[in-house]
Amino acid sequence: MTEFRPSGFQLIPTVIKNLVIINVLIFLAEKTLGENTLAYLYDMFALHDIQSPLFKPHQIVTYLFLHGGWDHVLYNMFALWMFGSILENYWGPKRFLVFYIICGIGAAAAHLSVLYFENHALVEAIRNTVPPESQMNAFYAYHINDPTLGASGAVFGCLAAMGYLFPNSLIYLYFFVPIRVKWFVLGYAALELVSGVRATAGDNVAHWAHLGGGLVGLLLVIYWNRNNRRNFY
Repeated sequence: MTEFRPSGFQLIPTVIKNLVIINVLIFLAEKTLGENTLAYLYDMFALHDIQSPLFKPHQIVTYLFLHGGWDHVLYNMFALWMFGSILENYWGPKRFLVFYIICGIGAAAAHLSVLYFENHALVEAIRNTVPPESQMNAFYAYHINDPTLGASGAVFGCLAAMGYLFPNSLIYLYFFVPIRVKWFVLGYAALELVSGVRATAGDNVAHWAHLGGGLVGLLLVIYWNRNNRRNFY
């Protein structure tokens, strides 16, 4: 198996380091805020259904920097370092940052599309039957205003790029079980697809955002790599 050995390799390259620091600092700030201030932060910067009164265009980027718990932020930052570091070393910081943000936007677009079709009938019913002064409460009551947050979609884009560029490289599940990246990516994508199709009302994981980020990441790396016919690693 050919191994990827970039020149000037950095264990924690610049963009990855700064993304991790920013995400962790914002999460620590979330933990120190009062309940009302945190609710305002989520209302303003987490991603909301485009049909919600709380939706703002900037949320398609800012939601990437908010997380709901220690397990959420630590898992995302570990995965970002694990897969993103190789990509940043391979591409350089500017291209990697562009890739990361585009994947995050793609994940948001996929999630918003699914929310639109899931909630459209309910939103129309609320607007047609509930008095205007009570509609905001109805949006909260029926979970139309529920926020979506986290870097998972952008991280899934990194994972998809790894699967395309370095399909035969090994990763170690639970630090012990070796598996080639291509099989890990395919298995994870299949799991997300099944989970997305079977999602219930109590499932708070944005499976379609993960798949959207992965698809955008795959398409982008194919486009960037279209003239490169070198061996896959």
